[in-house]
Amino acid sequence: MNFDKVVEGSAVTIHSRGLESLKRQNLISYLKELVNHQSITPCDAGLIEMLAADLNSLGFEVDTFERNQVKNLIAKRHFGVGPTLAFSGHVDVVPARLEAWHTNPFEASIQGGIIYGRGTTDMKGGIAAMMSATRALISSRDDLSGTFYWLLTSDEEGEAECGSKLIAERLKNDGIVLDACLIGEPTSNHRVGDTIRNGRRGSISGSIQFTGKAGHVAYPEQTINSAHVAGQLIPRLLTITWEKEPINTNLQITGINTSTNLDNIVPDLCVVNFNIRYSHLYSSQEVIDKVKGVLSVDEKAFNLTWSRACEPYSTPKRSDNCFLNLMEESIFENIDRFPLINTIGGTSDGRFFANGHTQVVECGVRNNSIHQANEHVSIDDLIKIEQIYSSVLSKFFGKNDSSNCKNNQRSVE
Repeated sequence: MNFDKVVEGSAVTIHSRGLESLKRQNLISYLKELVNHQSITPCDAGLIEMLAADLNSLGFEVDTFERNQVKNLIAKRHFGVGPTLAFSGHVDVVPARLEAWHTNPFEASIQGGIIYGRGTTDMKGGIAAMMSATRALISSRDDLSGTFYWLLTSDEEGEAECGSKLIAERLKNDGIVLDACLIGEPTSNHRVGDTIRNGRRGSISGSIQFTGKAGHVAYPEQTINSAHVAGQLIPRLLTITWEKEPINTNLQITGINTSTNLDNIVPDLCVVNFNIRYSHLYSSQEVIDKVKGVLSVDEKAFNLTWSRACEPYSTPKRSDNCFLNLMEESIFENIDRFPLINTIGGTSDGRFFANGHTQVVECGVRNNSIHQANEHVSIDDLIKIEQIYSSVLSKFFGKNDSSNCKNNQRSVE
């Protein structure tokens, strides 16, 4: 037995374990620091500046800009001739009711291997994991090609009018065409990597205002009860037939309000609010036409308005240079199974970057606690998504790595 080789090998193993332990601690610490910034949309609480400095230290050219109190970041690292990948994310979070939490939502805490705090899953965990993966890529490899963008905003949870939408416009105006875009939204269900999104459903909200005639409830013949009119039409809304992917398209009533709550007055005004999440096979105009088609009463009796329209998008498989395939391979390498691919869930900023050329894929940690009290992510899940991101970056920018879709037909919902 060669004792020197045994000692040398053991030293390498110990050194490797030490580096992995340090990387783990840095990842956890970075997420805690992100969570501790109270970045309730559209406030970034200084995170854009912090991330800009960190990316700049990694050799990225960084540009930040602000619009209507929304802060955005575009960072670029050019490795050489090759494809272009962007990581897109948001630093803003939804509000948190302190009394509903067992910890301070803006002071990250660890209990039993789980990190608690607002934004741990949606989506500061994804940002922390991608920052760790980015550091690892740049420090461990010099045979890289392509261009890497970081695209961050503080306006995803809000109206989303001054965030990724403007970032996408800037890229377009500068003639920048992304080959792929990875969004770190929490897409996993039971285990990290079990589900990714290759698109999102569309969303549109409607409001129907019914006008009647008020009066005393004892003399209904002298009134027109707007709530009764509304009550007759609501079932029609709920029975609309969605021929294109009916499972992924549905209408939900979100509110019914009248002009009075008194029990002796017939209301002269009733407002019904609803939201429709619809398949990428529909356009927003087709959805609107279907709703109008079932409201066959005298249009003078109601006023229909629309708001918050978010168009759907879908990324198909390609025969070559397929980023969707690369994502699947990277996930398989780390969890030993291929992910389910679908377009369910809410809307995302992916709609701003998706086009006929750019492939957009969303992949992140589990979404079982997003927007809830005691939002959390396990340390194991955080490490696993970092490993997946590292595999993606290595495959995409590594000169000797390649991926295609020719022999890869996985489960798509």
